[in-house]
Amino acid sequence: MFDAEVQLFCEAFYETPRKERNKDGDGMKDLDSFYEALPRQSHFASLTSAAAFTPLPDGWVICCSDIIDSTGLIAAGKYKMVNMIGASVIAAMQNALHGAAFPFVFGGDGTSFAVPPEHGETARTTLVRLRHWVLQEFDIALRVAAFPVTEVREQGLDVTVARHAVSPNADYAMFSGGGLTWAEAQMKQGAAVIADLTEYEPPDLSGLSCRWNTIPARNGGILSLVMLPTSKTTPAQFSKVASQILDCAAGLPRGGHPVPLEGPGIDTLPQALDIEAHLTRGKGALWRKKLYLLAAAPLASWLFRRGKPLGQFDPSHYMAVMSANADYQKFDDGLKMTLDCAPKAREQIGRILQSAELKGLIHFGLHNQSEARLTCIVPSASRDDHVHFVDGAAGGYTRAAINMKKSMD
Repeated sequence: MFDAEVQLFCEAFYETPRKERNKDGDGMKDLDSFYEALPRQSHFASLTSAAAFTPLPDGWVICCSDIIDSTGLIAAGKYKMVNMIGASVIAAMQNALHGAAFPFVFGGDGTSFAVPPEHGETARTTLVRLRHWVLQEFDIALRVAAFPVTEVREQGLDVTVARHAVSPNADYAMFSGGGLTWAEAQMKQGAAVIADLTEYEPPDLSGLSCRWNTIPARNGGILSLVMLPTSKTTPAQFSKVASQILDCAAGLPRGGHPVPLEGPGIDTLPQALDIEAHLTRGKGALWRKKLYLLAAAPLASWLFRRGKPLGQFDPSHYMAVMSANADYQKFDDGLKMTLDCAPKAREQIGRILQSAELKGLIHFGLHNQSEARLTCIVPSASRDDHVHFVDGAAGGYTRAAINMKKSMD
């Protein structure tokens, strides 16, 4: 994530600056007016209501991705690799759409998103290129699939979307309606597989990185929570359970936000440099990308440890914006949260979930760990719209989803 920061004072020695996104922040006007017109809702609790969501227009395309055997990779300790590959879908699409806004949701080991019909082919091509790239660089298989939203609606489901403004500078898409969950399940069964290309270009993954240290829990533990409604649950019933969980989280310091205001620590040589080099090297030689990162990382570490402005870049301001922009709670056909959670609150949340499950209202999974981690997309350090995806550092959402599936079997 520090390429842009380091370029402020060393790009002349390493690389030329990459292209920035639309500087006016209105790229979606060139893409589609629907998503741009959605109101940014600042209160997460308001998203428990189905009325907060708007159906996608007919013709839009739903895309999803998933790492095959992410469970095995996580068991082998490759948490960061799983998160980086999962988030690479978002970086690749942002760059393919030249920074235009589009609805997406990060799920730890995969990503789902939607695009208007005129960009469906761009999405398919980008996903296939990324699938090929991940297999080439890591020998990891990535599932990718695309469905017209009309096919989802033929199942009696829908894909509705809202925009949650986590800060004045960043917002994230929230999804409801059951359509994404259905599409992901179909993808895992082999449906809507996107065909290979005859020739491949490396995907543009500029901006993807994260060299921050893992973030230790301050309240007792990092709780990963995944909660989905059952097929018989009404929106009002699910909203009630979600509101109870949010009320409990609200009693935690900063609402359970796992990223401190001062930001996480940073090492001189972060552990994920090799992963970042493989993902972002493009057509360049791997050794050259590694050399660049090895040289740039200590400079970035020094800059943030120093904590004082250098030129126009203020690391303290960046840290504050990073914390504000972090994506630690979301609606993705259900509720997902990464909470810095005290034991008492964790027990209370568990009781709420168990009671709702016994009533047949929800399925849920929890996973507790000692740290959280960030995966970041930073188009430019000179702007405040960088985004940071939060997950548990020891499996997070993936392990919570596994635990949920066990309870459903």
